[in-house]
Amino acid sequence: MTKIILVTGSTDGIGLETAKRLAAQGHTVLMHGRNPVKLENATQAVSEIPGAGHIEGYVSDLSMMANVVALATAITAQYPTLDVIINNAGVLKVSQTTTDEGIDVRFAVNTIAPYLLTQVLLPSMSASGRIVNVSSAAQAPVNLNALAGPPMLDDMTAYAQSKLALTMWTRTLALQSDIMLVSVNPGSYLSTKMVKDAFGVPGNDLSIGADILTRAALDAEFADATGKYYDNDGRRFAHPHPDGLNEEKCNAVVQTIEAVLEKL
Repeated sequence: MTKIILVTGSTDGIGLETAKRLAAQGHTVLMHGRNPVKLENATQAVSEIPGAGHIEGYVSDLSMMANVVALATAITAQYPTLDVIINNAGVLKVSQTTTDEGIDVRFAVNTIAPYLLTQVLLPSMSASGRIVNVSSAAQAPVNLNALAGPPMLDDMTAYAQSKLALTMWTRTLALQSDIMLVSVNPGSYLSTKMVKDAFGVPGNDLSIGADILTRAALDAEFADATGKYYDNDGRRFAHPHPDGLNEEKCNAVVQTIEAVLEKL
């Protein structure tokens, strides 16, 4: 049975490769990107894959929460029911670290935007729906003040904290929802623009990440994975940073995200 699958950040890198794999299986793939030209080129390329299902593109800058809500509204207007959300969009090294809403862009895009998008779209998820959150092997204890306020951290520190925060809210929401939510490290140093810009290395094959995200979205091995963390470097379900299993700290992250959203 084909599914309706949203992949954020799917104009290049792991997101694009994942969209290609899903399209080739005949699924309806909703592709998202910030740049309209890149999105148009990406959706055209994916739609030309033999056997591709319907491909739809959505432009949105996820650093602004009003845009996140608008994206969700546009999607549900066309697709009242979704089967899978892959929250893949993310940033590491940026030229401007503060959003127009006054928060750290790394936390905004990597943590808060996927949380808000997930919350708005949850009522539209099918009974067997899945939400796959792209985490990272880079995880560090979350400074709640940094999560809530203007930038105060360097790129790598903010990235590592934002990815742990994503992993933490995934676990918290999983305990409260009937929908399967899982966080996945797709693999370290894959050949993405992010890795090339941040570390100056060519990176590993993107198919490593696309394979695990496709499996998490569709395969039976992830049917009971809700609340878990999959480490693709080790090819297994594993423990995230210890804070990711601390209920009190996870709840504090969720409460901080909610407080940020209430102010915007």
